[in-house]
Amino acid sequence: MRALGHQMIDDLFDYWQSIREQKIWRPIPEEVKDFLNLPIPENAQPAEEVYADFKNYVFPYNKGNVHPRFFAWIQGTGTPMGVLADLLASGMNPNTTIGEHSAMYVDRQVVNWCKQLMNFPAEASGILVSGGSMANITALTVARNSFGEEKIRQRGLKAASAQLVLYCSVETHSCIQKAAEIIGLGSEAVRKIGVDDQFQMDVLELESQIQDDLNQGLLPFCVVGTSGTVNTGAIDPLEELLAISKKYGLWFHIDGAYGALAKLDPAYSSRLKAIESADSLAFDLHKWLYVPYEVGCTLIRDADKHREAFAITPNYLLQESRGLSGGLDSINNYGFELSRGFKALKIWMSLKEHGREKYANMIAQNNQQAAYLASLVEGHPDLELMAPVSMSITCFRMIKPDLDESQLKELNREILLRLQEEGIASPSSTILNGKYTLRIANVNQRTRMEDMDILVREVVRIGKEIHSF
Repeated sequence: MRALGHQMIDDLFDYWQSIREQKIWRPIPEEVKDFLNLPIPENAQPAEEVYADFKNYVFPYNKGNVHPRFFAWIQGTGTPMGVLADLLASGMNPNTTIGEHSAMYVDRQVVNWCKQLMNFPAEASGILVSGGSMANITALTVARNSFGEEKIRQRGLKAASAQLVLYCSVETHSCIQKAAEIIGLGSEAVRKIGVDDQFQMDVLELESQIQDDLNQGLLPFCVVGTSGTVNTGAIDPLEELLAISKKYGLWFHIDGAYGALAKLDPAYSSRLKAIESADSLAFDLHKWLYVPYEVGCTLIRDADKHREAFAITPNYLLQESRGLSGGLDSINNYGFELSRGFKALKIWMSLKEHGREKYANMIAQNNQQAAYLASLVEGHPDLELMAPVSMSITCFRMIKPDLDESQLKELNREILLRLQEEGIASPSSTILNGKYTLRIANVNQRTRMEDMDILVREVVRIGKEIHSF
């Protein structure tokens, strides 16, 4: 096993070292899918053969998000230290929820470091979770449970004096609606406010909607601002949203799953300063801290409200002043999960390895690469920029004067698919103002400026090949 473990590490490092020369993605053959659909093994298989099956049937068909030209969705890339930290965490295998052991203190330290990254108060609380979706629902649960004198945790929503209402923009991530549905509000209680030509929430429409809901006897309780939408990277007018939230006594939550860490980039720090005054914040660490999946963070300004939303102590989880059952307050008192892996270790080791300043530089580099790509697009007669560049997302498409919108959609869709199938790059797509768009979202520490040159060159090449038929 020791020798096999060394081989695995060597193969991973060889993979990373040669990743730039490899195809970013390859289709999965049917025989591989058939192999991965076989029933459970009845008998043991030598470990070396198990690893050989991995190398033959799994490893070659990776998603590709470790590649320097992976730009689809907003997905992290992982680092060697993060991978090795996960190995160590799995080897230790602690349940990082309760008890007197080192993982609990590392977890607490990482949450404190997250507060420092966002300039949140030291007395605030937080919890590491699987990612942005869980981070958002955790924050909205606290917002719901702590609203007014409704005592929703004890009495339930049925006993509330009126329907609770939440506000976000039409560009807000779908996990906010899912969270509202899961915590019992229902999708009809989510007011999706329109956006301006920068894809930022319309503040006047927001306030008008709040007033309409109050006049109807409803209970507005939370405004969700976004610091970097997944579609275009747009940043809502956070300072204005904060002011409106205070004016009407609403909880102000920021979904920063993608963009909160752009606060480290001096070019965006002032636009994201309102993060420091939010009631809660959700953000991913497996995006712009480049660590392996999965880890996100929820920060809650009022630690008491956070604990009151979740704390429960059954007889089998009694805490002692000494021994294994001593130590820090159970993390289960701040979230739903009782079984939690040691996900903090990869953050702890990565921040120690690189330091805050290097991360700030890398985030700024990704933002600069997006701006550079936009300049290439605007400088080419066959390309069209589809949205203002915000942070590290660039949206564009190929255009041809003799094609209508339907034909342009099919042209750009085929460009996207061929980029992926030829293993060149992996953008994703979106619809902006009714038009099919190539979307380049870059949270990739391996990306260089030259990758943007390659992308534009190949988009134009493929587009001309398609259009010439």
